[in-house]
Amino acid sequence: MSNLKSKRNPREPRAINLKVLLPFRIFIEKKGVKRIVAQTLRGSFGLLPHRLDCTAALAPGFLSYETEAEGEVYLAVDQGVLVKAGMDVLVSVRNAIGGTDLDKLHEAVKEEFLNLDEQEKSVRSVLATMESGFIRRLMELQHG
Repeated sequence: MSNLKSKRNPREPRAINLKVLLPFRIFIEKKGVKRIVAQTLRGSFGLLPHRLDCTAALAPGFLSYETEAEGEVYLAVDQGVLVKAGMDVLVSVRNAIGGTDLDKLHEAVKEEFLNLDEQEKSVRSVLATMESGFIRRLMELQHG
């Protein structure tokens, strides 16, 4: 009886390891990912296992990935960054929502992520007013 070992075809692409990080936890960690599609400010792009290493700034929108077991999975993600190094893809975003219903995810992107930008603008405006008032008072104390 011969000892047969299953050998992987060297030309066959390996699978991607995907990890999506939020500020305080790991959102998902998947092995065996066949492809990833992400959105940037310049449009969407895809990652396959044999793609060269890269980085990309992500825009609020959808990120999809495909595995043999789950098929295509969609995530609504906030702005962040994607880094591909070897067979590892690391996505770091401020917020993410998973689901299968694209309409609900689209609404989540509009309501959750784009509204946060408006809140941030408001907070930044208040902070700028406070900072300018603080600097003005500091200058008055220094010259007075």
